[in-house]
Amino acid sequence: MDLVSYCSIDETKQLDYSSDNPLNREPTVQELVEQFLTPQNISYDRNHGPIPHIRAEKHIVRVDGCVKTPLSFSPDQLRSEFLQHEVVCALECAGNRRRTMSTMIRKVEGIEWGDAAVMNCKFKGPRIRDVLLRAGLRDELIESSHDVHVAFACYQVRCQQDHWFGSSVTLERCMREDGDAILALEINDQPLTANHGYPVRVVVPGIVGARWVKWLDRITVQDAESPNFYQQRDYKILPSDVTDHPSAEKKMQNIPPMYDTPINSTVAVPADGDTVALPPSGIVEIKGYSIPQGADGPIVRVES
Repeated sequence: MDLVSYCSIDETKQLDYSSDNPLNREPTVQELVEQFLTPQNISYDRNHGPIPHIRAEKHIVRVDGCVKTPLSFSPDQLRSEFLQHEVVCALECAGNRRRTMSTMIRKVEGIEWGDAAVMNCKFKGPRIRDVLLRAGLRDELIESSHDVHVAFACYQVRCQQDHWFGSSVTLERCMREDGDAILALEINDQPLTANHGYPVRVVVPGIVGARWVKWLDRITVQDAESPNFYQQRDYKILPSDVTDHPSAEKKMQNIPPMYDTPINSTVAVPADGDTVALPPSGIVEIKGYSIPQGADGPIVRVES
């Protein structure tokens, strides 16, 4: 495995660098809405540490915890031994549009993302459900799936606030019979790139991007949420009376992690501040995007 800094990923990506190291950047929202599927060369990047370059032929994803048979799979096995499922969905950073919130509502901490920390892509790979069924879930877990968690971990690099990166979602979310939670091996009919989690990443549509672990090493079925910093002490919505770090620390443990993406929409074209002349047709083209609350999509209408 090799580690790479932000500057060696792809200098052809004309993105706004919200921070240099780790790599965090986004396109303009006008570029973002030009196509329904977001090309990798303009997709946003969100990281908490260096980006690993992993040799897929040596990589293993382990499945353990409350399963009957702990198993390990290579990326090739995930591709050849399971039915491949395609899902088109939005991957949205939990902090998307934070700059708008800070300037129009109240100042909040974190990277000041614009309106384009989101990407709409086609992902392909085996369902997490199928992988867990191969390992065999203990019978008592099926009936209490809302109280059981599937934890995802990447041990490849040290992060800013922890030695590894991890997250979790409920077992119920992963085990839906019509489920779309997958272990993605491809994005837009191409292999994942290093900055988007090659060779394997988690995809859980309707859930914030912080739970979509990249460079996946391990899946653990357990009776508690992931203990990782980014599950327990970050990516939470604090009440309005929290105005400093001491008050945040007191309440953090009692606040649930963010899961569902919030309903959201923005107008990209015309851009904010543009002067628009009404054409003879009387029709002005407007471009933007809208995202449903969690898995409640699709959006069918946007009104002003």
